[in-house]
This record gives sequence, structure tokens and C-alpha cells, in this order.
Amino acid sequence: MIIENALLAISSLRANKMRALLTMLGIIIGIMSIITIVILGDAMTAAVEEDLAMFGTNSITVSVQERSRYQTDTDDPFAQFAQPAGRSIRGARPMSEELISDQMIADMRTLFPDEIEGVSLSHSRGSGVVRDGELEANVTISGVNTDNLISSNITLLQGRLISETDLQERAMVALVSDRLVARMFPDGSDPIGQNVKLFLPTAIEIYTIIGVYEHEFVGFMGTVAREDMPTPFHIPLTTARQDLIEQNFTSITVLGAIGHDVHEVTRMLQSHFDILYAANENWRISVTNMASMLDAVASMMNTISLAVALIAGISLLVGGIGVMNIMLVSVTERTREIGTRKALGAKNFHIQAQFVIEALVIALVGGTIGMVLGVLAGAGLTSLFDAPLVISPFVVVGSMLFSMGIGIFFGLYPANKAAKLDPIEALRYE
Repeated sequence: MIIENALLAISSLRANKMRALLTMLGIIIGIMSIITIVILGDAMTAAVEEDLAMFGTNSITVSVQERSRYQTDTDDPFAQFAQPAGRSIRGARPMSEELISDQMIADMRTLFPDEIEGVSLSHSRGSGVVRDGELEANVTISGVNTDNLISSNITLLQGRLISETDLQERAMVALVSDRLVARMFPDGSDPIGQNVKLFLPTAIEIYTIIGVYEHEFVGFMGTVAREDMPTPFHIPLTTARQDLIEQNFTSITVLGAIGHDVHEVTRMLQSHFDILYAANENWRISVTNMASMLDAVASMMNTISLAVALIAGISLLVGGIGVMNIMLVSVTERTREIGTRKALGAKNFHIQAQFVIEALVIALVGGTIGMVLGVLAGAGLTSLFDAPLVISPFVVVGSMLFSMGIGIFFGLYPANKAAKLDPIEALRYE
């Protein structure tokens, strides 16, 4: 009986193609919207997590923050971003002695030798241009130590990384990207050992290239032109900071040792710095880890995707109302047929099953079309944003089950109405 009713429903759809398509349109749009939104949300989450994971899940950020109600006693992994590190929401800056000093870093490493694998230090000198005649490349100058390069998982293509000797001697050496090499050495000559001129707003500096690394673009780059985008120009940290009067740090990154719980190490460091800054009424140290941030990002993105998908699901209700409307019309059109079937001995549940299955077939066909269009739209958008395509089978199956539920729910009323028709009155219906 189910197969027979399903074939009758398909035959009815074929006989009224335009009406069936208009009936299914709400379900198609609803399923397509939900799947597209969820795929795009999952892709965004995966891309953000991938970008954050590049910094290492064992990374722990230690930064100077204002002691205020916004940062004090909070487990929010994003608390450090409530204001820039080392700056008050009132515009004040901590004194040099209130920042993180080299001695504090050394003491921390002594106290936690097993828990800390390294300390990544960096200093940004802003933007500049490497130029040689008509050849030029945009760069961002970053002073780094050896732990910074190790934690960044840089893929070295040629030469070597910045060494401790470079740091001690404040050497004028640079680790540059393959993008810079392609622009500055278009003839394919070996860049190692070559001198390049770095043009800054107030000076021109000459550096010797000691290494070339593979530069990877991260995030949603889309169709933005990448050729002119600046790439990091790494120089020794001591070289970048040699002209600074204030040598202390507003923020550092601690690398937790493999085998130790990064959350436990975070708590230990927070406790350590809370004691150091206990007497400071204005400033404190905020310690957060990348693992917590990854969890928070995933949770936030999933919540946003769910909320938007629920909003898009409203169109499914509209589609369900469309199914109910067309089924009521179908009941009216087929009143004499219903009367004939009842006169020949059909029970009420037979009539109900006929119309419920017909509504279910309409919802399933609409849901299938919407699913295919949703996957295609999601794949197109993720490709446009250069993000990974993530298709969850639970979303596809769930959306199809939801469309089936819509068909059954909104098909029940017309089915019951058809089943309750009096056979004599139905046969006399014109």
C-alpha cells in the first residue's frame, strides 16, 4: 500500500509539474539555506581553528593588562583582547618596571624548567619596502628570537634561521619569504648572502639574507590580489630593539612543554605572576592559552551557525504551509475519488495514508533538491573564500529528516479532512 500510494503521489506530481514545483519551493529554499549556512559556518570554524593552530596549541600568552573589573578574575580566553596589551582603557601606559623584564623571564624559566619548553619573543617595527631600482617588495619588519621561529613552524627553503649568535651580536641579517625572493630576484639568482635595502619611514637599512622560508597565506583571502601583500621580514630581536629606551615586554608567548597539560601550566604561571604583581594596584599579568581560545572560537562559531540556521528554518515552515495548502486543494479536487474509494470499502486510515504519503513525497523531493543545491552553494562559497569544505553527514541527514517531518506534520490535517468525508456526500460532490 505504501509503494502504491508513493507511485500515485509521483504520478500526481508529474501531472501538475508547475504546481508541484511552486509547492516545493519553500522547502527547497529552506533546506538549501540551512545546509549552505551550516557548511559555510563549519568552513569558517575550520579555517579559524587552522589559523590559530599555526601558533601551536601549547602556546601560552603572558601579557600586561590593566587591573580592572574587565580583566580581573575571569576565565574568558578572550579577556586579553578587551584592550591592547600594556595599555589602559584610559590611555595610560605602565611604567617600564611594571612590564615583563628579561630577569622575570629568566626567573620563570628557572622556576618551571620542566613545564616550559621555550619563550617566544617578538617586536614589531611596522611596515617597510625592500627596494632595488624598479624591483620592490612590501614587508612587515619583525624582530624575533630563536624560540619564536621554532614555535611558528616555519618551513625553511634555503639557508638558516636566526641564531643565538645573531642575537648576541645584533647582526644585520634577515630571514625573508619566498615571495620576496621571487620579486627581488626574478632572474633566479641565489639570494643567500645577498644584501637588500630596507626603506623605512625615517631610515634606510641594509640587511644580509641568511635564509628563505615558505610564506603561507592564512584566513579568508578570497580573490584579493596577493602579490603586493606584505610578508614578514624577520630580523634578530636585539637588532630590532637596539634603539629602544624601554627594553621590557608588554607581552610574551610561553611554549608549554610536550607532555604537560597546557591548562595546568597556564594556572601555574597565572599564580606565579599574581604573586609578583600582588602589590601593583594598577597592572596585572593575564595568562591565557591557545587551546582555550580554540575551544571558545569553535563554540562561538557553532552558536552563530545554529542561530542563523534556525532563522533560515523559518522558510521551512512557510514551505510546510504551502504543502498543507496544496494538499487541501488536492482533497477538494479529488472528493469524488475519495467517495468512490470509501464506497468500495477503503478505510479511513487508507485515505489518511494516501494523502500523508503524498505530502511526504512532495517534502522529500523538495528536500532532496534543496540538499543538492545547498551542498553546491556551500562548496562554491567555501571555494570563493579559500576555506576548507566541511560537509557534515549529520546536517544532511538531519535536514532530510526535518523536511520529512514537515511533510508529515502539514499533511496530517488535509489527510484527516479527507478521511472524515462522508462517502455519499463525496460522491454527490460536483
